[in-house]
Order: sequence, then structure tokens, then C-alpha cells
Amino acid sequence: MPEAASPAVPSETRRRVVLLRGNAANVPELQAWEHVGGDYDVSVLVPGSNDRDVSALSFGQVPVQTVGERIPGGRLGGLATRVVGDRYLGLEERLRGADVVHAAELSFWFSWQAAKLKQQLGYKLALTVWETLPFVEAYRNVRTRRYRRDVIAATDLYLATTERARDALVLEGVAPERIEVAPPGISVDRFAAARVAAPPADGRHLILSTGRLVWEKGHQDLLRAVALLRSRGRDDLRVMICGVGPEERRLRGVAHDLGLDDVVEFRGYIDNDEMPSVYAQASCLVLASIAIRYWEEQFGLVLAEAMAAHVPVVAAASGAIPEVVGDDGLLFSSGDWVGLADTLARGPLAASPGTRRAPDAARMARYSHAAQGARLRAAYDGLLGRRSASV
Repeated sequence: MPEAASPAVPSETRRRVVLLRGNAANVPELQAWEHVGGDYDVSVLVPGSNDRDVSALSFGQVPVQTVGERIPGGRLGGLATRVVGDRYLGLEERLRGADVVHAAELSFWFSWQAAKLKQQLGYKLALTVWETLPFVEAYRNVRTRRYRRDVIAATDLYLATTERARDALVLEGVAPERIEVAPPGISVDRFAAARVAAPPADGRHLILSTGRLVWEKGHQDLLRAVALLRSRGRDDLRVMICGVGPEERRLRGVAHDLGLDDVVEFRGYIDNDEMPSVYAQASCLVLASIAIRYWEEQFGLVLAEAMAAHVPVVAAASGAIPEVVGDDGLLFSSGDWVGLADTLARGPLAASPGTRRAPDAARMARYSHAAQGARLRAAYDGLLGRRSASV
């Protein structure tokens, strides 16, 4: 049954929610707010320099300028923005009359701005937190230490996307009673279309790896694993890598050096609406993430997407991945490309191309936009002292 958006409610009874995501507002994360409920008037501030087009969202998109947009572009401009610190311009007027302001993470500039204006404007401050590493003071710079202190002091409710993020917040000094675990959602119905597999016509397995082309996403380990499998006689494999990033040239070099030029396809950025057709071709999704000093895998939405498509998941036991997939994925030790090869061989590659695996139904229901929207509505109701149905 399709996920339906909530019905309209007279504007005089609606409470105003303003979302702040800096330059990173994006449709996959924010679509769940379409399901919050008609008694909330939701909008998101969108700078002209926003990374993605968000016009597909059904709620309000409010144009706003940032300091960074006033500084000439290019490498020197980016450095200058980092030195002075980015900011929304005219934020006070944009937030005046808001009942809830909902930002993200302890150390982002826009969360700090919301924290500094909260007492003056009288709204409640909610914070989504994906971060799973407690950086505390020692691993932050002078500016973000101040951001962290002010945001922790001002935030009324933290919505941690995973239990691991919740634990990190506790170590950051946040009172546990101010934290709720609220995983993000996806459009389960959209990705369900890929449950009808459409594997490559040549009869080979397609292994999918999607994410930014950076070292910590582990695409290079998948290439090594596939090269090892081919050395063992597996000539029925193809790889599709979806994403853009600074490691693309090196990854293409790795593929060439390992003799995989005719095996690996680099697809670049693929819009979220096109991803179901990509999943339909796949025998499995691989997420080979590797923890680095300032990052580990958080709630990877691609994991939920693949599970919704019934595409088998093979992933590194790193960060929040084991929590997100539970028993619905095969795990290997992060950085162990030989272990990845073995896990692929005894897992999805032991079946016919395109074989599907149904995940736990309750897990997928929890990862839906509708369920996330209900959690958000309950959170806002609690902040504003309103009665809410259980979720």
C-alpha cells in the first residue's frame, strides 16, 4: 500500500517547523517530513549554493543567503569561508514565529546559529544526530568546541539515528533523557519495485557499490575482492560503482591495474529516483566502509534501500552498519578484502544472478518514511506539550 502524505489542516491550527541543513539539504533525507502531519507547517531554508536540488519536496523551500555566497568562489574563496565561518544571513527573521527549529549535529554552524537565537525567539530546538564518534573537546578545533558547548546547552531534544549515535551523545555530555533513537526513513514502495530482478542479460552477477568515491567508502577493497575471485576462476562477475568524488581517478587506476577494465563500470552520480532500476540489476550491494580518524559509517541509507529492494547486503562490520542491517546482511571485517571475497563467494554469488532475500518485515517498516514521519510528529508533539498517538 503506497505511503500517503498527511491531509491538510487549517493554517490557524498549525505549528511551524523550520528545518536547517546548511548547504546540504537533500530530498532523500527530508522526504520523511512530508509525512509529519498536516497540523505542522514544515519548511526548509535553502541557500543558492545548496549542494542538491530540493524542488521535489512538497513542503516549503525558503530561499536564504549565506556568508559563503558573498565571498568569491574558487579555492581561495572556499578557504576564506572556512576562516571566517559560514552563516545564514538574516536568519533571525527567517526563524521568527517558529515553534520548532530542527537542525543537525553538534558542531555544524547552522545548529550553532539556531542555538544562539533560541532564547531570543522562544522556539524549541531539535537536533538530528548521525555522528557516531564522540569527539568531545579534544578532537574539535577552537570554533567547533564553542559550537558544541552552545548547542548542547540549548537543544531540547536529540533524535539520534542509531543507538551508536545515542551512545556517542551520552559521552559528549548530553543527558540521556533528552535523547530519542529515531532512525531515518526511505520510500520503501519505490525501492520495492526492484524486488523483480532484472539481472544482466549476459548471465553474470552484478555487484553494486554506491557512495562517495573516497577511500573510507572501501570501493578499492571491493575491486581487490573481485580480482581475487576472478583469479579463482569466477568469470561471471561485473561491478557497478555509483558515486562521484576525489578518488575516482585512483579507483579507475586500481581497476585497470587489476585487469578489471572490462568488468567495472563507473556510473557517476545517479539520482535517487533512478536507483530502483539500478538495484533491480544487482545480485548484491556491497558497503565496504573503513573507519578513519574523523569518520565511521553511520546510518547508511543505501543499506535500507537495498533491503527494501530485497537485494542481499554484504557489508563491513564497521560503525553503525551491524546495527542497521541486523541479521539481514552478511558482515565481514572492515578492510579485509580477502574476507569480503570469501563472504561474496559463499553468499550471494553462490546463488543465481538476481536472487532476492526478504529482510525482516518489522525492520523495514521502521525504516519507512511513514514511520519516520510518525516519530517526528510524536517528537514535536512532546516538545510542544501536545498529545500524540503512539508510534
